[in-house]
Formats: sequence, structure tokens, C-alpha cells
Amino acid sequence: MPDPAIPARQPFTIPTVRQRAEALGAYAGWYLFAILPLDWASALGGWLARTIGRHLKANDVARRSLHLTFPEMTEDEITIIAAEVWDNLGRVVGEFPHLQQIVEQRLEIIGAEHVEAMRTDGKPGILITAHFGGWELSGSIAKHLGLPVHVVYRASNNPWVENLVLKGRGIAAEGFIAKGAKGARKALTVLKAGGHLGMLVDQKMNDGISVPFMGRDAMTAPGVAHFALKFHCPVVPGRIERLPHSRFRVIFEPALALPSSGDSGRDAREMMGTINQIIERWVRERPGQWLWLHRRWPKEPSA
Repeated sequence: MPDPAIPARQPFTIPTVRQRAEALGAYAGWYLFAILPLDWASALGGWLARTIGRHLKANDVARRSLHLTFPEMTEDEITIIAAEVWDNLGRVVGEFPHLQQIVEQRLEIIGAEHVEAMRTDGKPGILITAHFGGWELSGSIAKHLGLPVHVVYRASNNPWVENLVLKGRGIAAEGFIAKGAKGARKALTVLKAGGHLGMLVDQKMNDGISVPFMGRDAMTAPGVAHFALKFHCPVVPGRIERLPHSRFRVIFEPALALPSSGDSGRDAREMMGTINQIIERWVRERPGQWLWLHRRWPKEPSA
């Protein structure tokens, strides 16, 4: 039987050559960060991202979104926050081979009782978070608290990089569910069996629903609301704040109240509005820790 962890052999075309080159760089970076002590790997990742990121188009996306969200900020303040965003992203990458060490040694957890309630209530449930602080730790933290979760994620377009990402996450989750129609069916199966999902719910979904976020309408994936309303299960928000020296503060909040108007579309929109408000609160408190680098809102005139 072929090893499912090894991508099927592909003909040498321009896309596959590019993918192999990307994978080679990703594996080289992985092993470099893995052999370095955690603090060194984190610092190196942050420095590389700050140095390179300010020259990339994604930096313009971040600056534009920051200007539109915080019109009172000066150019210098925007520059500082954008640098913090790149620094956090680079540190997330540098720390990726060291997730287990962080969970075992460098966590402060607030609100663990909300996860404990999910573990013992006999119901399915959903943990939600955002691309904020140390988001890659989310599956490992849930497992650390005794709640195995199936993590819903966006699979890489590069199969070799995808294998590396799954290797890095290791056994931090009960399973991994790639977004898409097949993944949605698998997620339903998990919830029907009384299992738990972990979901990042802050990125743009073009065929989602329009819900206010940071003062502007944003296309928002309603999947978590549909799942919660279908199974009447708890949804617990949690954020992972970055602290100095590769330490993190994890804050779980009480399970959300589920709308019950009888209109499923209206209830889903209301619930996603509540979730967007929660994430907005996190971002406004620490804007440098959120991933501003993607186009979260429809294209607007330059700030």
C-alpha cells in the first residue's frame, strides 16, 4: 500500500516545480527553527518577517485596513502596528516546531472552567478563535485541558507543504478537517457523534453572509452558527494572547447564548454578529496581534 503521507508522483510542470521549491524552503525553515531553542527560533522568525514583510503587497493591505479601522491613528502608529503584525506572524512560524514545549511550560490559562463544562456536559460543542496571537496553539491547548477537538482548517494548495503543516501540528488534535463540502460533511459527522470542533472564524468567505465587523460589512462564514443551531451545542470563544518571551495568556469566555427566533437565517446572522463583535473587541485591545494581512473587507477606496 502507498504511504498516504507521501504526495502522489506528479509530472514536472511549472506549477509542480514551483511547489517543490516552496516545499524545499518550508522544510529548510522548519528544521532550522526546530534545532534552535524556542526563544531563538521565535526571535529569528519575528526578525525575518518584520524585515521582509514591510516590502510585500500584504503590508499595503494591512496598512489600508488599519487606516480605515483606526482613522485617528498617525502614519507612525500604523507603521508600528503593521510591524507588530509581521513580528507576531514570524514568531508563530518560528515557534511552530515547539508547540508542545509552549503548552507544557509557557501558558497562563483563564476560564478553563468553560472548557471543562464542554468536556462533561455530554453534548457536542465548538471552540472558536481567531488568527490572533498564538492561534496555532489552539488544538494543543484544548487537548491539554482534556478536550480532544477536530480542528477545521484551510488546507494548503501545496501537498508537500500540507504534509509539513500536519506534521507540525502532530497529535495536537483528535483530527484535522479541511474546509470544503467534504469537510463540512465530516464536521457534521463529528458533531452527531458528540465530538468537538475547533474553528478559526475570522477570515473572509466570499460566498458567506455580510455581517458588520470593525464598523464595516464583511463577508463572514456562517458555518459555526449553522452547526451550533442545528445541534443546540455550546460555542466557547477563546483567544491566545502573546506575552513577552514566547509566553501566552489563554482566555476562554462563557459559552454564547444561542438565538431562537425560529428563523434560521436570522438566527445565524445574529450569532455571527455576536461572534464578530467578540473578535473585534480582542483586536481593538491588541491590534498588533491580529492577522491584518488578508483582505477581510470588500475593496474600498484607499484611505
